[in-house]
Amino acid sequence: MDPLERIGRYRLDRRLGAGGFGVVWLAHDDVLEASVAVKVLSENWIDHLDIRERFLSEARLLRKADSNRVVQVYDIGELPDGRPYFVMEYADGGTLADRVAAGPLPVAEALRLTASAARGAAALHEAGIVHRDIKPTNVLLRTTPGKSDRVLLADLGLAKSLAQASGLTMAAGSAGYTPPEQAQPGSGIDARADVYSLGALGYHLVTGSVPGPPGKVVRPDRLRTDLAPDIQRTLMRAMEPDRERRWPTAAGFAAELDRLTGDVPGGASPAPRGRRRAVLTALAVAVVAGAVGLTAAIVTRGPAAQTVRVEDSTGRVTAEVPAAWGHQLRDSGWNPRALGLEGAKEPGLAVADDLAKWQDLGSGVNGALIGLSEHGDLTAEVRAIAHVGCHYDGSRAYSGTHWHGLIRTWSDCPGNGGSLTEAGLTPAGGAGQPQVYVQIRQNRGGGDDAADRVIGSVRVGA
Repeated sequence: MDPLERIGRYRLDRRLGAGGFGVVWLAHDDVLEASVAVKVLSENWIDHLDIRERFLSEARLLRKADSNRVVQVYDIGELPDGRPYFVMEYADGGTLADRVAAGPLPVAEALRLTASAARGAAALHEAGIVHRDIKPTNVLLRTTPGKSDRVLLADLGLAKSLAQASGLTMAAGSAGYTPPEQAQPGSGIDARADVYSLGALGYHLVTGSVPGPPGKVVRPDRLRTDLAPDIQRTLMRAMEPDRERRWPTAAGFAAELDRLTGDVPGGASPAPRGRRRAVLTALAVAVVAGAVGLTAAIVTRGPAAQTVRVEDSTGRVTAEVPAAWGHQLRDSGWNPRALGLEGAKEPGLAVADDLAKWQDLGSGVNGALIGLSEHGDLTAEVRAIAHVGCHYDGSRAYSGTHWHGLIRTWSDCPGNGGSLTEAGLTPAGGAGQPQVYVQIRQNRGGGDDAADRVIGSVRVGA
């Protein structure tokens, strides 16, 4: 285990990851009071001068790019044992690999992120650099208060100057993202190699799958049937095996993606919002306005009154929530159409410490909305939800005793700084129905995160 605790003035916090030649640490700059990432050459390469030069070349190329669309290098130095290191800005939002881990993204979001990565590649090309390894793990996200996450290209370990790239004799790249000319030694490459990789990146974000080898890529509409023909043509053109038929520049590809994003419902703004913002309000109305009065009492109190058991008026939907949430209950069902699903009314409930606040995302409320659906693809609809002003924390697969599904979370929501969880669930036994939608709101300072416990407690009767 690496015994390092400090590197120069940088206090190491934790290891972020390791690549073929270096280790990256999250560190703190005590002078500027800022988090940074520090990349250090691995000990086993200390005596390899060629690897050392390649390591330093990455720092020089990042610095040469000098763009806010590419990870910035702040400092460079050498450890007492002779290993070089360089200090970079820290991308606190993870990578696009994290974002797409649970499946395809909403189309507008996928196009926006791909366009941002393409503009990063264009900045490299303007600086005379070809990346050669654009893929989800090398595209980072940095949160910006009140704005969309900033997309940053990183890891220029395979990057070369365009002058060098024209005569490269060694194959390099990652399977699924590498154009044919880059996989063939001696072919020489130019900026259009990165255009191919960007097309593969967009394909992955839209379909949730890494594309096949050049010339054998499965059409994306076979993996995502709702994909517009223009989007499919744009991505497939970027991945043309013949580079003469690709988008000629990364900037041109980005411009076309921007145009297409504006044509996607909810995709006109930089962060896809339109329809998704409406989901929160519509779902609140679908349950809360569905009953004349509040249910008089919670059904059952759990051990030591720490939890309460709630059920809808049909008795089919039950769950346990923290006792502090159980002040008010609406049990009259919900309208799945508010989420884009079929069916006018299905069993469902909403329970909270103050249901009157549920429709306002900026209000401080703790509670849960649970609805049953017998139709459509609920997980796909959950994947399309976003909440304006909240910080998107990402998605993850959920696998419990009774349910499997997708969980997506947001934090630092406006007004109260609370969190919001959305889940689309299907039975753990493999049956496709019934599906369950869960929305959980937790006010900042309202206690520990109870989302998984509530989701795990949901039961649906016959």
